[in-house]
Amino acid sequence: MINLVLFGPPGAGKGTQSEKLIKKYGFVHISTGDLFRWHTKNDTSLGKRVKEIMNSGALVPDEITIAMLKEELDKNPQAKGFFVRWIPTHRSSAEALDKFMKENGSAIHFVIALDVTEAELRARIAKTQNNREPRR
Repeated sequence: MINLVLFGPPGAGKGTQSEKLIKKYGFVHISTGDLFRWHTKNDTSLGKRVKEIMNSGALVPDEITIAMLKEELDKNPQAKGFFVRWIPTHRSSAEALDKFMKENGSAIHFVIALDVTEAELRARIAKTQNNREPRR
């Protein structure tokens, strides 16, 4: 099994690159942002905690993110590998993920950091927002 983490700021291309890698290697895709949205939308116990924390303006603690990742890993025991899209907030986030993987008899094999200039990020985000359907 191969486990890969891709991180970078919003607009760096995590979604675009992850789609290509998932298609090529058949990894199970896990997006922490998607997990947060799913749990809050479905009002799970983790989702309620995430909603409360985010509404207070704080960052979601690593232990909640790790709990959500564990749930996803447990759902896919047959996976060839996992592709995790995450925006780590601190070094401790990466260390928590590494510890979690070791406790589960695995490891992160590759970490890819997308480094994009601020000007390019702003241009990409503006382009994305201009191409979206207006909300009703």
